[in-house]
Amino acid sequence: MQKIFINQKYCGSIELPQNDSAKRVFSIVKNAIAVKKTMNINILFSPAKIRALGYYQTGGAWQELLDIELYIELGKILHFNTEDAVKLKNSIELINDIAHNHFNISKRLALVNKKDKTLTYDVYLFWDIENFSNIGPMFNDVIEKYGVRDDHIYIAANPDSLYLFKDEWEADLYDYGKTLRSFNFTKCDHGKNVADTVLLEYFKQLDLKSTDIYLMTFDRELKEFFIRACDPSNNLYMMQ
Repeated sequence: MQKIFINQKYCGSIELPQNDSAKRVFSIVKNAIAVKKTMNINILFSPAKIRALGYYQTGGAWQELLDIELYIELGKILHFNTEDAVKLKNSIELINDIAHNHFNISKRLALVNKKDKTLTYDVYLFWDIENFSNIGPMFNDVIEKYGVRDDHIYIAANPDSLYLFKDEWEADLYDYGKTLRSFNFTKCDHGKNVADTVLLEYFKQLDLKSTDIYLMTFDRELKEFFIRACDPSNNLYMMQ
């Protein structure tokens, strides 16, 4: 066990792995707390690194996941908010190959607009593909499981991500006999016409009633907008 002392005050103990990466995380967190720095996951990873972790990483980003998990454990002991770290950890697990073996999207879907589900007659999916770029789990755990028709799937992507990952997305979709053109896919513009806004506008225009709606995004603001725009007759499901 590694005892944690900050400014000569004992704050608790943690099981610290004996490797350079764990020692680095431990030192960074200790120093940040000592100088009363605002705690967030950016103290471990640069903005560029965090953006990169939003897409597939060779090897499943296993070292980054271990670092994040240690950061979260330190947050529990030292009483700082780790919500952004938990969000990043969940995103990495979903996107990378590790998700196929250890993560099931459907098990983490929650009904968010009411206590109990009501009778519905249709199903729609709104998919922020830039957050959930791993195609396999989305098909296995949502699209095929809940019988979502191609024309009821709305996907949007910003141009930079489309330029970088279109070939990868299309290759994965090919395994299911699909392309991006199989769905209601929108290539967004730069500026205000970003993917989140496009998905929300489609949702409002459809004015769905008595429908199961699955919103796949990690964007908290977009989730709140969907909840406010959702008719009470619908069952709205989102990631926990």
